[in-house]
Amino acid sequence: MGFTIGGMREIRSGARRRGRSYRSSRSSECTAVAEYTGLWGWDVVRGARAVGGACSCGRTNCPAPGAHPLECAPGIPAGATLDEVTRAWTEMPGASVMLAVGRAFDAIEVAESAGRRALARLERLGLPVGPVTVSPEGRAHFFVAPGAAAELPSLLYRLGWDDPASLDLRGLGPGTYLTAPPSDRGGRGPVRWLRPPSPDCAALPEARLLLGTLAYVAHRSRV
Repeated sequence: MGFTIGGMREIRSGARRRGRSYRSSRSSECTAVAEYTGLWGWDVVRGARAVGGACSCGRTNCPAPGAHPLECAPGIPAGATLDEVTRAWTEMPGASVMLAVGRAFDAIEVAESAGRRALARLERLGLPVGPVTVSPEGRAHFFVAPGAAAELPSLLYRLGWDDPASLDLRGLGPGTYLTAPPSDRGGRGPVRWLRPPSPDCAALPEARLLLGTLAYVAHRSRV
C-alpha cells in the first residue's frame, strides 16, 4: 500500500507548477529529517499526504487522511545521513515527515492553549523542558523521556488526579506517530515548533517533572 497513481500524478503535477518552490520544500524536509535522525537520534517514517481532500494511501475509507505512516515505506532510522534521507524522499516525493514515538521519546498531549500557558509557567520555574510541537488541530505535544505513556495514569494518581480523562491530557507511546515540521497534517496546515529541539534539551525530561504543571494548567483551562 502506498501512493496511488492518481495521487502521485497530482503531486508531480503540483511539483511542476511550483517548480523551484517544490524543490526548495523537499530540500527543507530532507534537511529537517537529517537533523532529526543525525542530531537528535529520532527515527523517522514517511507519511501520507492529503491530496485533493483524499488520502494519498489510496483507501477511500482511510480513518486518518494524510496523517498516518505509509505501510510500504521503510523507516529511516536514527543516524541516517542527509544523502540517505534525500534518496528516501526522491523515491517517494510528497511524503510527510512523521516521528516514531516510544523509542527515543514519548509525548504528552494537551490542548494548544493549555500547552502554551504551561510552557511559559515551566520556563519561569526553571524546570527542564524538551521540544514541543503544535498541530493545526490545536494540540500541543511535549517530548519527554520514553516510558511516560505507560506511567502516566499512576503518575497523575500520585499527584491527586484520579480522573485523567477530565484533564484532556494523554500520553503517546510505542505504536504512535507524530507529524513533524515542516510537514502539514491532513492538509489542514503545517505542524510547528512551539519549542524547537536544541542542545539545551538534548536530554529529554522525565514526565514527572512536567506533569504537575501540565495537569494543573489543563484542569484550569477546562474550568
